[in-house]
Amino acid sequence: MKKKFFAALTAGLIAFAPFTVSNAAPAQNRETIYQVALLQSLTMGYFDGSVTVKQLKMHGDTGIGTFEGLNGEMIVLDGVVYQANQDCKINIMSDKDKIPFSNVTFFDKDFSVKLANVADKESLEKILNAEVDKHGRNSFYMIKLSGTFKEILVRSEAGSAEPYPTLVEALKTQKEITLENVDGTIVGLYCPEFMSSLNSTGWHFHFITADKKLGGHVLGLNLANGEAQLDKTDAFNMNVPTKKNFHALNFNQDLKEDIRIAEQDSVKK
Repeated sequence: MKKKFFAALTAGLIAFAPFTVSNAAPAQNRETIYQVALLQSLTMGYFDGSVTVKQLKMHGDTGIGTFEGLNGEMIVLDGVVYQANQDCKINIMSDKDKIPFSNVTFFDKDFSVKLANVADKESLEKILNAEVDKHGRNSFYMIKLSGTFKEILVRSEAGSAEPYPTLVEALKTQKEITLENVDGTIVGLYCPEFMSSLNSTGWHFHFITADKKLGGHVLGLNLANGEAQLDKTDAFNMNVPTKKNFHALNFNQDLKEDIRIAEQDSVKK
């Protein structure tokens, strides 16, 4: 996987290869993480959809995200865009549904890791971080982890109406379920540290059961056994929303604690 780095400024487009940010849709390829808006904009309550499900599928067949109004958790697997609704029940979304935030790629396995008796989410991240250190900590990694879970705690949320609350406020009504002795797949993304102003760094996991009936954002787990397949990706492209309310957002603020709460906190604590 050979890459050349360069930077250019032309016609209002800032481009870094392999890192690019633009309003224009990128050419399709299998070695790019495509991101819709920012986790930071979602954190501030920007829940307006800027691309459709149909448009998103042009950029990847695997990934995570949410839907307009923060209407549930997104799991993209094998080219199908699923929603875990407010009850953590799975729906297949239509091509017309809109998306305020997502990360997808076309998944090609670069390497895999066999897993057994992983007692919690922190232990899983420790194992995966060792692989990241081995293969390059400043790359992106999409993961598909299929296995049998002794337990997995997932959450989802109902959609919000305008005027939208912040992400932390919206998640105060999140619903959580603990699934026991269940087969399924975790879809997740690793972002390197330099992404801290555009997304959350480290790992972000969503889950869907093998029968495609239940799922959501992963808050905790106990994995009996499974295999993690990882796709190392060195290119990044971000869709920047064009609406005036997006450009009115103030990104010059520290949102790390809000993101930590949204990513990790359970109402069951």
